[in-house]
Amino acid sequence: MKLLLTILFYISGFIIIWAMIGYPLSVKLIGKLYKNRKLEKDYSHTPTVTVMVVAHNEEKVILEKLNNIIQLDYPKDKIEFLIASDNSTDNTNNIVRKFIKEHPDNKIRLYEAKERKGKTNAQNEAQKTVTTEYLVMTDANSILDKNSVKELMATFTADNIAYVTGRLVLINGDKSDVSNAESSYWDNDLSVREIESKIQTITAGNGAIYACRTRDYYDFDPIQSHDSSMPLFYALHKKKALYNPDAIAYEKAGEIIEDEFERKVRMNRIILKSILPDIRILNIFKYKWFTYFYLGHRTARYLLWISHLILLLSNALLIKESWFYKFTFVIQAIFYFLAFIRATTKINNKYLTMIYYYCVTIFAQWVGVYNILTGKAKPFWEKAESTR
Repeated sequence: MKLLLTILFYISGFIIIWAMIGYPLSVKLIGKLYKNRKLEKDYSHTPTVTVMVVAHNEEKVILEKLNNIIQLDYPKDKIEFLIASDNSTDNTNNIVRKFIKEHPDNKIRLYEAKERKGKTNAQNEAQKTVTTEYLVMTDANSILDKNSVKELMATFTADNIAYVTGRLVLINGDKSDVSNAESSYWDNDLSVREIESKIQTITAGNGAIYACRTRDYYDFDPIQSHDSSMPLFYALHKKKALYNPDAIAYEKAGEIIEDEFERKVRMNRIILKSILPDIRILNIFKYKWFTYFYLGHRTARYLLWISHLILLLSNALLIKESWFYKFTFVIQAIFYFLAFIRATTKINNKYLTMIYYYCVTIFAQWVGVYNILTGKAKPFWEKAESTR
């Protein structure tokens, strides 16, 4: 029994340390071997493009989004705009129809999903109406840099590049301690993705700005999201998913913990399947760096919820064995106590907030697992108002 507990203790501890410290550090060290490798771009590559905006009850931001996308710096005769309304019941559709009438010089269409089945389903339905060579997808509350589409298209320099995502810049990182914590986490994650992209391929994108060839689009299950599903899908088909930091989208992070918590819960709606979504990932001889990237960047993080529980329980049962286990148990207790202090007192301290934010992230994984096991996981969600 002691041997089993010891093994569980060290394995769970390794997963936690590797996910949060070991893997990011290892990738940055490996990246030094590829420091001379640059992202290739071809700005003469200007194929026909449809910019798809998915919206559900976005009357607060849809007009700003429409004005934003028609100002994109891209040949006007090669760009179209498609608003995929996920069964909106507010004034979103009326705003879009009015905008279309007022801007006859722009190719803008509205696709209305008759039943609300979530973002991915709306994309699946609307994509079938697309006739352009490429498809750029973006969220209603994201503002695109004027050169973003040009940058995305310039990155498709080879046939094996199937997906390109851009850089999401969170514009309100200094508005609250919660948005600051999310901004810090996101910046660190992007630095890892940039290295993965230079070496071979990324393991996930972001919903604010990404593109693929129309012919390469795949109808994913509505419970899935393109952020995590597309790069994985293409990698398993020996194609690349790249990150171009010069293709920029701007968005607000959640400014209150409730918004960030709900966002993370929905991100974990398929967490159990995402731990090892396909056994083929383990074939390092075929998928090379992608195997290392996925297991380190995704699998390890998707195991944090259970790893923390196993670490705490095994540590508690081993506490009498040596001073080391007493020490590690005290460290864990202090860590969770500090998160509790931050949650109950609202103390505005950067380090307390980071600990609290991390614990909320782990708890959101547990809620995601619970929703999966109880059949409550759903492909749609209520938007975070503080991000609008």
